[in-house]
Amino acid sequence: MTPHSEDKTPVTLLGLGAMGTALARAWLAAGHPTTVWNRTPARAGALAAGGARRADGPAEAVAASTLVVVCLLDDVSVGEVLAGTDLSGKDVVNLTTSTPAQARARAAWASDRGARYLDGGIMAVPPMIGVPESGGYVLYSGPRDVFDRHRDTLAVPAGTTYAGEDPGFAALQDVALLSAMYGMFAGTTHAFALIRRENLDPAAFAGLLTGWLTAMAPAAHAVAAGLTADAAPEEEVSSLAMQVAGTPTFLDTARQQGVSPELLAPYFELMRRGLTERNEAKNPKGLVDLLLR
Repeated sequence: MTPHSEDKTPVTLLGLGAMGTALARAWLAAGHPTTVWNRTPARAGALAAGGARRADGPAEAVAASTLVVVCLLDDVSVGEVLAGTDLSGKDVVNLTTSTPAQARARAAWASDRGARYLDGGIMAVPPMIGVPESGGYVLYSGPRDVFDRHRDTLAVPAGTTYAGEDPGFAALQDVALLSAMYGMFAGTTHAFALIRRENLDPAAFAGLLTGWLTAMAPAAHAVAAGLTADAAPEEEVSSLAMQVAGTPTFLDTARQQGVSPELLAPYFELMRRGLTERNEAKNPKGLVDLLLR
């Protein structure tokens, strides 16, 4: 601990996987008295050597601090670990990946036990934790006053973004952002498969690819504008009809290169449905509503 640790908010951390360990190290480095617990006690050894207090069980760990951070495998694990603890007066920050419905149910569960609750979605990987310039951040949702009370402490491992009073909003936006990421990964995987057998330098192509994806990213703002009820009509740049007409070229190229179209075909099918079912030839943003069941 630093010489000024007595001025820092104590933190209890339950769960010492790769992410939990990174979080604990960040708080320790910043001088926060940190109590840790993990089902596998050996994982706490290095942190204890670095100044953390190692609790013998979840109840002891929860009792050590008002601010209790949970970073476990899943929502079931959260319920199991906290079941035998006294949460009265505690501020529980759950950084376990969950669905919006699970986050809302867990918030009610915590309230019934006398705790205040924030849900969090970590938009970072462990090496980004404690590195301000990495760009990593955590989405938080739940009572604004609880977030404001602990904002400085929560900002130690990564940046903080308040997602709203609804406890499910952090999980919702977390999954939405990661879903877009996986869509990008799918396109990137297909792109590299197309050039895989050719005499092309993958590193040079990666430069072209990242530049192109960066240039296309602002299209998200156009989609958002189109979903706003009072948005003014935008000038048509690339109609859905024109894009659908061009899809055979992409599929033919994949066939000629010996590449499966399985990553592109579902989106192309959605585009075709947009034309035939909703007559959205001049509004590609209508595809969003087409996905709603």
